Amino acid sequence: MELLLNLCIYLPLLGILGIIVTRNDKATKWISLVVTSATFLLSLPLIFNFDIANSSAMQFATVGDQILPGLDVKYLVGLDGLSLLLFMLTTLFGPIVVLSSWDSVKKHLAGYYSMLLLLQTASMGVFASLDLIVFYVFFELSLIPMYFLIGIWGGKGRVHATVKFFIYTLVGSLIMLVGLIYLGYDAGSAMQGVNFTTDWRFLSSSAYQIGLVEQTYLFLAFALAFCIKVPLFPFHTWLPYAHTEAPTAGSVVLAAIMLKMGTYGLLRICLPLFPNAFMEFAPYLATLAVIGIIYGALVAMVQKDVKKLVAYSSVSHLGFVVLGLFAFNTIAVQGALLQMINHGLSTGALFLIVGMIYDRAHTRMIEDFGGIASIMPVFAVMFMISTLASIGLPGLNGFIGEFLILNGSFVSEVLPQNAFTVFAALGVILAAVYMLWMYKRVMFGPVTNEENHKLVDLNAREIGLLVPLMIFMFWIGIRPVDFTQYSEVQINELIESSKEKSMAIRQQSSTEDLPEWASEFYDVTSELASKTKD
Repeated sequence: MELLLNLCIYLPLLGILGIIVTRNDKATKWISLVVTSATFLLSLPLIFNFDIANSSAMQFATVGDQILPGLDVKYLVGLDGLSLLLFMLTTLFGPIVVLSSWDSVKKHLAGYYSMLLLLQTASMGVFASLDLIVFYVFFELSLIPMYFLIGIWGGKGRVHATVKFFIYTLVGSLIMLVGLIYLGYDAGSAMQGVNFTTDWRFLSSSAYQIGLVEQTYLFLAFALAFCIKVPLFPFHTWLPYAHTEAPTAGSVVLAAIMLKMGTYGLLRICLPLFPNAFMEFAPYLATLAVIGIIYGALVAMVQKDVKKLVAYSSVSHLGFVVLGLFAFNTIAVQGALLQMINHGLSTGALFLIVGMIYDRAHTRMIEDFGGIASIMPVFAVMFMISTLASIGLPGLNGFIGEFLILNGSFVSEVLPQNAFTVFAALGVILAAVYMLWMYKRVMFGPVTNEENHKLVDLNAREIGLLVPLMIFMFWIGIRPVDFTQYSEVQINELIESSKEKSMAIRQQSSTEDLPEWASEFYDVTSELASKTKD
């Protein structure tokens, strides 16, 4: 199984080599499809052989030799309950994004499909990494193919979108790198025989604890990078441009996979390593999350471009994920992790659908459509299911994630008021307004644009792209336990161990060395930790 995990991660790189060798456009497409399909099939034994009862342990782990001289940095990869479903989501979307570009991309096919394959390797590496330096390398590697996908194969405003995307994410990542270097030396001083280590097995253990002063600054360094990646309000401004100008496959990968790297980082790194800071900053970041939920919904409501509307909906939906994480209880965190998967499925499907209609009509303006449900009935059904999943209709996946998040946030003892839940619930109502209103204007009414009479319904390839996503939307909506079971044990243990670690650190540390603005936050840490412990 260890070999199989590594094969899944690096098989796309072999596909790039095959593309370089063949130098044939038709062969390039088929190599990409075969490689991504094989990667998905090879990943299935990982979930079938995953030990659910032991989900908190890293499974299928590979422990390599030391990479950097004098530093305890090793090649470490493995999967646990937090990363398994995100890893599987990445392999699922591999062949889907390749097929979504089958007829729409006409230039530089070798470069285009090579970037898609490189992006898949980087994404899987992020979710499987057990060493923070290895995590950082894969985290940064994902920027390169997305930069080229938007910059070369994007729309008219691709240069502006690419520069904004790259600068935003790179600045956050460089600040995280500074924190990572400090963390490595601090952990090395606490570990016998080394002076620098980023081994997750040691960092996440009870043997390593970070003082309040260090936690404050390290949390801010890591959280900033992850919040930009999410993106959390007010760091979201790069996202609508990147989504709108990216090719369909780029938008799908960005929404379904790359944005989850930010929320995954908050859950994987910030919560267990900096529990005191996580708890103290929770109300402030939850406030930003709620603002993002409302703001994203209101801005989406006034969009004239369907693709930009879906892009702003991501800002709103990912605000729910961040709210669930900082509610700091099992129900909400479980909902947040499930909502990462839900958002990938429903929003990924919506971007595929927008790309399909754009390939036919060469426009994304809502006013250019109307009445096409009678012309494209299969398309109308697929579009409706994805829309209802996105707004959280009971029986579909979006409802489960949002319900768990709102439920957990309502009883959260880290978030001091129920106002967070009340205002977040308003985002659910607004989502129904802007999504259903958009669907009505695009699909129903008279056909005012004569060009729309020439539109053809979905072909077999396009239906084949959407059907697997629809299956999972219904499956999660009807039997969510089939998915939450993989992370339930680990999230319970993670919450409990974080509470215990935060109490131990608070008892051993003093706020005297903290700046005044930070020391005020920590005055109530012991009380919060005790309450949540009880």
